[in-house]
Amino acid sequence: MSRDRATQVKFGALVRDDEVANTFEALNGTLRAAKKRGKLTFAGELLLQGAHDDVDVVVVESAGAT
Repeated sequence: MSRDRATQVKFGALVRDDEVANTFEALNGTLRAAKKRGKLTFAGELLLQGAHDDVDVVVVESAGAT
């Protein structure tokens, strides 16, 4: 992934995705940890289903990047 490109998804789509739900038992904890490590970004500290469905979750670094 080039540095000038970003991958993003709306939080509402992410939280309602069956594969995500089956993979990440604690999605908010996973998102907060990734944000703290600079892997992704989103507005605010905590995202809530319904209230924050339109918030973009943006990958700022690919998992394989060093």
